[in-house]
Amino acid sequence: MPKILRILNRLIVGGPVLNATYLTKYLSPEFDTLLVVGEKEVHEKSADYLAGQLGINYVTIPEMGRSISPMKDVQAYNKLKKLIRDFKPDIVHTHAAKPGALGRLAASACGVPAIVHTYHGHVFHSYFNKVKSGFYINLERYLASKSSAIVAISEAQKKELSQEFRIAPEHKFRIIPLGLDLDKFQRDMPEKRRSFRAEFGLDDEVVAIGIIGRLVPVKNHPLFLKAIQHVLQQSSRKIKAFIIGDGETRADLEAEASRLGIPFSVQDSDTHPHPLVFTSWRSDVDTITAGLDIIALTSFNEGTPVSLIEAQAAGKPIVSTRVGGIGDIVLEGETALLAALDDEETFCRHLLKLVEDEALRVRLGSNSSPYVLQRFSYQRLMRDMSELYYELLQKKITADVVLR
Repeated sequence: MPKILRILNRLIVGGPVLNATYLTKYLSPEFDTLLVVGEKEVHEKSADYLAGQLGINYVTIPEMGRSISPMKDVQAYNKLKKLIRDFKPDIVHTHAAKPGALGRLAASACGVPAIVHTYHGHVFHSYFNKVKSGFYINLERYLASKSSAIVAISEAQKKELSQEFRIAPEHKFRIIPLGLDLDKFQRDMPEKRRSFRAEFGLDDEVVAIGIIGRLVPVKNHPLFLKAIQHVLQQSSRKIKAFIIGDGETRADLEAEASRLGIPFSVQDSDTHPHPLVFTSWRSDVDTITAGLDIIALTSFNEGTPVSLIEAQAAGKPIVSTRVGGIGDIVLEGETALLAALDDEETFCRHLLKLVEDEALRVRLGSNSSPYVLQRFSYQRLMRDMSELYYELLQKKITADVVLR
């Protein structure tokens, strides 16, 4: 049985964790996988519960944090090398930036037969200044030379990485979209909808709009607030907006909502009479999605946002910025309305149109579920990744025979 050492930056709520934990769980017993994770930051929501639900044991390297810390990074690198020597994996598969750097370097130093890295997103724009972004691009080019294969989760991401940023030649990339457990976004949806709307006192005629994800600068939540302000000013329909998630920009977003004249309540409020609610972290995303009527995304940069796949599985219409791999996971005009990143006016107009036009919401939502259930199931992910692993191992065997 081939052994895989899977390295993830931190066990927090989000797409990379779902991808890594599903691969760890559902590739067994075909592959023997050891999952290694770093330490989450204080403001991040732990996904320990997900590992527990899936029955996954994992190893934590506390020094493998998100931020650069030369002393801790060296300690994490040395611990990874020891793990590799003890576990003797046939494949090291890293997910996200920090594990991708430390894990690939350690795997290369230890002579691991196959080294794979998955880009769930990247930091080459919308995160840092030009000099710092250039440093990371050059570092990733070097790390790509240590990789047997690089996984992009969308065609757009592959094109961006291989052509725009020239991280590696195209032949080194494999496109393997995310695979998720979408069944819960099909089960008991009317009951879940009633539960969510009762919790927040929503009448049937209230149009509920939500944005789901970490509250960090790259997610561009101020655009969501501008769009909500626009709808409140332009529409006579009753709406309730929800910011689901938490993070470093929470206080700034509350201040921005106040500046825009949008009254809000928070997760600990006894009642929620205002048009905006900050819910903080929630683990019942299927219930939340059932209760919403429109799901939004405003990011500057995205790989494959899980919230939009889940939204479509639940039959919900989407309004989003047109960035990263979003065009590969929605059907523009059929399941989602998209706006260019620099076109805030169109984004606001799209949200207003969805609020005002119930028939449009129903049409976009009815197209969504069949589209994503076929393309983003975890069963398809297992098949795709298994094929890649066996391909790489066979290449290694063939190369060794030639060398003899």
